[in-house]
Amino acid sequence: MIDIAIIGAGPAGLSAAINGVIRNKKVKVFGNPPSTSYIYKAERVDNYIGMLGINGKDMMSEFVNHAKEMNVEIQTGKVIEVFPMGEYYMLNVANEFIEAKTVIFANGFSKGTVLEGENEFLGKGVSYCATCDGPLYRNRQVAVIGDSQYAEEDTNYLAEVCEKVYYIPLYKEIADLSAAIEVVQGKPKRILGEQLVRRLELDTRELEVSGVFIIKENIPTTKLLKGLELENKAIKVNRFMETNMKGIYAAGDCTGRPYQVGKAIGEGNVAALQAVSYLHKLK
Repeated sequence: MIDIAIIGAGPAGLSAAINGVIRNKKVKVFGNPPSTSYIYKAERVDNYIGMLGINGKDMMSEFVNHAKEMNVEIQTGKVIEVFPMGEYYMLNVANEFIEAKTVIFANGFSKGTVLEGENEFLGKGVSYCATCDGPLYRNRQVAVIGDSQYAEEDTNYLAEVCEKVYYIPLYKEIADLSAAIEVVQGKPKRILGEQLVRRLELDTRELEVSGVFIIKENIPTTKLLKGLELENKAIKVNRFMETNMKGIYAAGDCTGRPYQVGKAIGEGNVAALQAVSYLHKLK
């Protein structure tokens, strides 16, 4: 069992991991590749002390290398949901189940809004994980809504098992997509059906599908852990980065403004130290 599971491999998550490892705890980070981090795309960063003029790509490289030098374990993978299990938590990481005594949310903030029908059909044709649910749609037609190139790998996998895959990119440049996939340009409007998903309506056309995969860089926090208290769409924390649930902490952009690297790293530090204090009380 992990002492501290960290959701998010950006500045907040890596800061938390480093400080957890320093305190001799078993720590594991689950997150997307560094290139998906917002800071990665920054041309120049002047407000982080000691790194004047560095670009975002080099900054993230420094953070990741530091964490690896400290033997922080980083697993590329999306956490689909977190389940309270009494004295510990269970994380579903693309159908791999991980037990952890504490969890730090450092998952940034989700872009976009919830589609009409998304909540109603979740688990009834709407999915956030191709690896988890793809086999359920073998030989069927599905649509994938992707907010970044990160979604293309999942879409290519679905093309191997599904009869037909429509891909709706919410970004400009497609990097690596199978020729078997039909790219559809348009803005998703609503998901329709009765008991199960039957159609996806765009502003340009309507698609007849049995499933809609919404592949985002970050799954909405409200979908990750039921009962976690939010405030202004951010995770509500106190000055110790504690949430309303025992053993659950949050740091970085997911706790709200300001969206700054310095704030994220500081909050990650505090969250890890508070998780360590909590772990010591469990003994």
